Amino acid sequence: MNPKKFFVELKRRNVYKVAIAYGVVAWLLMQVASQIFPFFEIPNWAVRLVVLLLIIGFPVALILAWAFELTPEGIKRAEDVDLSKSTTRRSSHKLLWITAVVAIVAAALFVSWRFNLFRSKRAAATAVASDKSIAVLPFDNLSRDPDNAYFAEGIQDEILARLSKIADLKVISRTSTQKYKSAPGNLREIAQQLGVSNILEGSVQKSADQVRVTVQLINALTDTHLWAEIYDRKLTDIFAVESDVAKTIAETLRARLSGAEESAIAARPTENSEAHQLYLKGRYFFGKRRGADDLKRAIDYFNQAIAKDPNYAPAYAGIADSYVIWPGYSGELPADDFHKARVAADKAIALDNKLAEAHASRGLVLEDLNLKEAEEEYERAIELNPNYAAAHSFFAGLLPVLGEFDRAIAEAKRAVELDPVSVVTNSVLGWCYNFARRYPEAIAQFRKAAELDPSFPRLHIGLGLAYERSGQREQAIAEYQRAYDLGQYPEHQVDHALLLAAIYVLKGERAKALQLLDEFKALAQRGEVPALSVAEICARVGDKDQTIEWLQRSYQNKESGLIWVIKVFPLLDPFRDDPRFEALVEKIVPAQESSTPSP
Repeated sequence: MNPKKFFVELKRRNVYKVAIAYGVVAWLLMQVASQIFPFFEIPNWAVRLVVLLLIIGFPVALILAWAFELTPEGIKRAEDVDLSKSTTRRSSHKLLWITAVVAIVAAALFVSWRFNLFRSKRAAATAVASDKSIAVLPFDNLSRDPDNAYFAEGIQDEILARLSKIADLKVISRTSTQKYKSAPGNLREIAQQLGVSNILEGSVQKSADQVRVTVQLINALTDTHLWAEIYDRKLTDIFAVESDVAKTIAETLRARLSGAEESAIAARPTENSEAHQLYLKGRYFFGKRRGADDLKRAIDYFNQAIAKDPNYAPAYAGIADSYVIWPGYSGELPADDFHKARVAADKAIALDNKLAEAHASRGLVLEDLNLKEAEEEYERAIELNPNYAAAHSFFAGLLPVLGEFDRAIAEAKRAVELDPVSVVTNSVLGWCYNFARRYPEAIAQFRKAAELDPSFPRLHIGLGLAYERSGQREQAIAEYQRAYDLGQYPEHQVDHALLLAAIYVLKGERAKALQLLDEFKALAQRGEVPALSVAEICARVGDKDQTIEWLQRSYQNKESGLIWVIKVFPLLDPFRDDPRFEALVEKIVPAQESSTPSP
């Protein structure tokens, strides 16, 4: 065939126009498939199938256009058509119009898609640039006297506390920023580890009654210096410096400030400079606590601050915080300490009802007395300070007792978001998964906590429990053994016994577990260990009658922690269908105080 005549014939039979029209329509169909199919949750393979069929259909459409023509009598083979009766020219015009319309629609969709893509990228970039999140790194102590380290740390802590009261900001907890106490390296890396965009660095130099505070705010993701200032003031003006720093940061990051928040960050908790410095020393030893001695010194400094200013509410809150955690460091039974904590928290709240720390401490001591009031205290603490990680974490520990497991996990996740490198906070989330019987997630979370600090015994206890309830006996024994080895000091006597009981039973050494049980029964009879611990060992060895009897003794003794154990502890799941157990649960946690039944 003559090539020239062939191309003329292609044109006459509309093959070119069919190719163009097919290409435009195929592109339009592919766009519809890629954009619409996901909306209806149609699998991705369906989109790929559409594309494949359209590609296969292209040569088929060209062959059909060459082989057939449209005539008044219908579609016929091209060889059988009289050229005088062919409707090729008319159909060509129709095809042109159809192609033009489809092309316009396709072009409009393409422009719209590109515009939306550009807008979404621009919005994402703007969101990163205006991210209202910040970490306050430890301030350098530039004073000649190294004993003034408490003061630099205290100023950092109080600026952080003022920022935390702004709901429109995400502020990382002090316990997560303290690991960067030495000169920070790559700020971008630190910001990514803490989940923030902005970093506040600073230094403090104190001499007699003069103080210099230097601060700089940096967008760590872009390495942009947003703001810096040097304050030379008298000690009596330090609260004004802290307030100005907090307010300027809020303005720089465009955080919305309510009237109540403006008042909160401008507060002057005491007019007595000596009381303030004594309070900062108390917070310093509370923050660095490695044992009961540090807590004793913290309580002593808080009391000295109160002696200088009897109306210094944060000092009472400091005492409450110290006594709340005292049993975990001293090994003492918590009843007396919790009473002291409640007295101090009540006093702090009476002086200043807007102290989140005091409400959180009061919530903790109320857990064994009134679940509803404890819940209200935690909610009030979080309302006053949305960035208070400890309040979210404490609340997460209470909610499983109320049967609100999903809400507990949400609060624990929020605590981790605000305190991401705290092994304690991360472990609380793992325990919440345990309480919800979501053991695979508990195992994953405890492993994450172990990466942060493998020396924390309670994470290994939680991980061991998750393994045990998942039927992974050898892994459970290994984790319980690690917890036992890490907790070798007198104040953990009860934990030691419970861990040994677990190890003995899982290893099949029942005789050793029973001997340990007899020893603990004798200690409990003398009041040296709680009856609750004896009940847990009885549960370990599978003695249902003894377990319920010692749980009843624990209830009669009004022991702390009974509510938590009897409502959510997985170890007691085999006993929950016993009428005696159900009756005891109803006494301890009335049905109206619990949202849902125990799991």
